[in-house]
Amino acid sequence: MTKREIITLPDPLLRKASAPVERVDDELRALIDDMLETMYDAPGIGLAAVQIAVPRRLIVMDIKYRKPDEEGGEVAPEPIAMVNPEIVSLGEEMRLHEEGCLSIPEFYAEVERPSQVTVRYLDREGKQQERVCEDILATVVQHEVDHLNGKLFIDYISRLKRDRVIKKFVKLAKGEVVA
Repeated sequence: MTKREIITLPDPLLRKASAPVERVDDELRALIDDMLETMYDAPGIGLAAVQIAVPRRLIVMDIKYRKPDEEGGEVAPEPIAMVNPEIVSLGEEMRLHEEGCLSIPEFYAEVERPSQVTVRYLDREGKQQERVCEDILATVVQHEVDHLNGKLFIDYISRLKRDRVIKKFVKLAKGEVVA
């Protein structure tokens, strides 16, 4: 496993739709493992392949994993990998959640999304799966699938706030001091 570099705003790759994965093989499974290592190290609870500059329809998540708990013990990881995920239905009830993104470090905003989604995908063995996701997992799935479509969570906030965030990251990318 190799930890990969996470690209950040304003990298234009983050705004492009990712291409479908053609086959699930050992090379793809190695990419999944690299993505999980990168996500855990960041630390985060979700990562899309495009965030490590691989514009393919692949996401990984682990909503239970945290760094060592209060007693100093490790929480066992429960990774999920979804190849070519497709949201097939959205629940009617909405949920407000403060989101962040590894590609937009240290910025958080409340985003309202459906509290339940059904997603169809291939697992790491290439088998077709369908899963109903609720609450935080539903939020993470929607956030990561948005990445695959070139959409960021800041697209759900006011234009004024979004423009400020983008301006800040453009300045950082140019090496300018941001106040």
